[in-house]
Amino acid sequence: MQKVCVMVIVVVLMAPVMLAEKVNPSKSTCDRPEFRQFDFWKGDWNLRWHAGKSIPAGTGINHVTAILDGCVVEEDFSFPAGDLEGKSLSTFNTRLNKWQQTRVGNHGDYLDFAGEMHGGKMILERESVSDNGAPIKQRMVWKNIEKDALDWSWELSRNGGKTWEIMWEIHYTRRLRVPGRK
Repeated sequence: MQKVCVMVIVVVLMAPVMLAEKVNPSKSTCDRPEFRQFDFWKGDWNLRWHAGKSIPAGTGINHVTAILDGCVVEEDFSFPAGDLEGKSLSTFNTRLNKWQQTRVGNHGDYLDFAGEMHGGKMILERESVSDNGAPIKQRMVWKNIEKDALDWSWELSRNGGKTWEIMWEIHYTRRLRVPGRK
């Protein structure tokens, strides 16, 4: 009986502390400067691209914002003429010291990337396999970054990253805020 009473007292005394930790978690990990490296990408964008390897010319829109106390970058993209929609979530993994991104789309696609800011470019890569089963690397590169414009490219390497082939390049221009969007 005494053990039960002691346990009840401990739980009652510890409950406010445990609840406070859940309600007010420390935000200090997302205060690291690395969490601001994708700030250039936040906003509403018009997208334009020329025909590329298996990609017809087109236009689209992209909405990128910080969520979850600034710890996550959320992307909402749409290419209406190509019937392509999707989302991505990106965060800086402090244990790996790299950015990680997960992309999903309306065609059932799922892609995962990891990388970092290097030489004024954000570069995220992934290992994959080609249609014929050969190992390949894929990467996304944000480059030529300015306040209201940037370029993004989808690239492929068939030789372990020694050389890269641009498969799709998109030019971003910032647009006015869309009413009703966060």
